[in-house]
Amino acid sequence: MNLGTVELKAFVPARDFELSKRFYQAVGFTMPWCDEGLAYLHAGACSFLLQNFYVAELASNFMLHLSVEKVDDWHRKLLEEDIPARFGVRLGALENQPWAMRDFVLHDPSGVLWRISENLPKPV
Repeated sequence: MNLGTVELKAFVPARDFELSKRFYQAVGFTMPWCDEGLAYLHAGACSFLLQNFYVAELASNFMLHLSVEKVDDWHRKLLEEDIPARFGVRLGALENQPWAMRDFVLHDPSGVLWRISENLPKPV
């Protein structure tokens, strides 16, 4: 049965709301709306809600997966813009995964883990 679903958005926690908003914009997300407790961020058709709310256990166990067309370009941009040093975050190396994806990990300023990937051709 088609119930007419439109989209699913995660509520991402932020320890330092202002720093996190700057981080996500530097990474490449646009912020068309924000108030004191919530910010709407999107890149292309992908979006999430950044919340001015933080619990360490939640943030350190929160993971998002972003699928992109050119993962090498994303990784290069983050390095060129010195995102790890500017925001005190961790950026992993690019890796080809056995599940037919090339990816890297990025931790945001609150410890939220992003896995950013590109689909690879499936082995025959």
